[in-house]
Amino acid sequence: MPAAARNPDLQFAEGLARAFAGAVIFGLPLLMTMEMWWLGFQMSAGRLALLTALFFPFLVALSWHAGFEPTFSWKDDLLDALVAYGVAFIASALLLAMLGALSAGDGLRAGLGKVCLQAVPASIGALLAQSLLGESPAEAAVRGGQEGYFSELFIMAVGALFLAFNVAPTGEVQIISLQLDEWQALLLVAATLAVMHAFVYGANFRGRPRKHPRVPWWSLFGRFTVVGYAIALLLSAYLLWSFGRLEGLCAAGALKQAVVLGLPAAVGAAAARLIL
Repeated sequence: MPAAARNPDLQFAEGLARAFAGAVIFGLPLLMTMEMWWLGFQMSAGRLALLTALFFPFLVALSWHAGFEPTFSWKDDLLDALVAYGVAFIASALLLAMLGALSAGDGLRAGLGKVCLQAVPASIGALLAQSLLGESPAEAAVRGGQEGYFSELFIMAVGALFLAFNVAPTGEVQIISLQLDEWQALLLVAATLAVMHAFVYGANFRGRPRKHPRVPWWSLFGRFTVVGYAIALLLSAYLLWSFGRLEGLCAAGALKQAVVLGLPAAVGAAAARLIL
C-alpha cells in the first residue's frame, strides 16, 4: 500500500515499533556490560547531564538524516529526537530490570544514572531504525541526496560516536594504551588512517561513495579521511573524559588513550559512510 494512503497513526505506531527494535539491537551489547552499570552511578551528575545535553542536538540532526519516520521540518525532527530518547529510555530501563542490573535497592540516583547513560547509544539505534530496519529505506533518504560535505562529516561522527561508545567504558583501552610506546602510538595512527581510507575507497563495498575522476586521491584523503579521523579522535577524547578515564593522566597518556579508542571510532566513521 502506498505510504500516502496509509493511516498516519498506524505509520507512527510502526515507526515506534522499529524505534524500539533499533534501541534494543544497538543498545544490547552495552546493556550487558558491567562497566556501563558501574559508570551509571560512578559518573558525576554534571558530566552525565552535560553528555545528555550535548547529545540531544546530535539526535535532532540525526533525525534529519535518518529518523524512524519521514520528517519535513525541524519541529518534526525535534519531536522525533524526543520520542527516540524516550523509547531508548524505556527500552533500557526494561532490559536492565530484566537482566537484574536495575533494582529498587539501587536508589534513585544510581538507577537514573544507569538508564540515562544506556539510553544515549540506544537512542541512536532508535533513530537509525528507519534506514536500517524499515521496509522502504529510500523513503528516509530522500533528503540524503542533497547532503553536502558537512553532512557527510556528521554521518561519520554518528558512526564514530556509536562504535567508540561501545568500547570507551571498558578497561582494555587503558591497558592497551599503557602497553604502547610513542612510536607504536604513531604507527597506530598511520595504520588507522590507512584502514579508514581503504575501508571506504579501496575495497569495493556496496554503497561506497563514488570517486570523481578529476578528484585526486590525496584530496579525498585530506578532506574525508584525515578530517574524519580528527572527528573520531575528538569524540574519543570527550567520551574518555566523560567516563573519567583521563583523570590524573599527563597529556601524552591521555592522547595515547584517545588514539587507541580512535581505532574503533575511525572504523565506525568509515562504515557509517557506507551504511547511512
